[in-house]
Amino acid sequence: MADLIDRRMVLAGGMAAAAGPAFAQDLVKIAIKTPKGVITAELYAGKAPLTVKNFLRYVDMKLLDGSTFYRVSHVPNAPDKGLIEGGLRGRKVLKPVAHESTAKTGLTHKDGALSMARLAPGTATADFFIVVGDQPGFDADPTEGGDINGFAAFGQVTGGMDVIKAIFELPVSKSAGAGVMKGEMLSTPVQITSVRRTA
Repeated sequence: MADLIDRRMVLAGGMAAAAGPAFAQDLVKIAIKTPKGVITAELYAGKAPLTVKNFLRYVDMKLLDGSTFYRVSHVPNAPDKGLIEGGLRGRKVLKPVAHESTAKTGLTHKDGALSMARLAPGTATADFFIVVGDQPGFDADPTEGGDINGFAAFGQVTGGMDVIKAIFELPVSKSAGAGVMKGEMLSTPVQITSVRRTA
């Protein structure tokens, strides 16, 4: 779709751990604290166990504390849609996690979805993004050319969309970043003070 961000534009910045058995609980609740406010989310451990376990390893080891939301991408011709991206950008990362396609999990990239940033499938690590506006172009679609695997959605924002939108509207540097990320790097990244389980 012309008004959607090309799925190849979302790049990974970190390394993550491959996960083991499915979770005993289907939902895990987290809180992401920033100076702009708190973002709360539910992670779908029952539907995307590998991806959630990977993300929670970073949470439980407190590796995301002090990381940042560093990128904002607006959809061409639909600037009210896009994403914010955060994480470690390649620092203090664990082993990459196997790709969990939305075709398998049944999850979608609707407004407020959390998903893993990556290069090729199976390279996602610590970096993640939150979509602003519905983004079905990030879902797996074998009928489209190019990257048909989509991205691994694994959670949904339950509170703090105002915080996300405040970050989404922050100024970006015109010169920072490389490739598709050029012009999308926040002039002043927003610190992720902490990420914790809440239930």
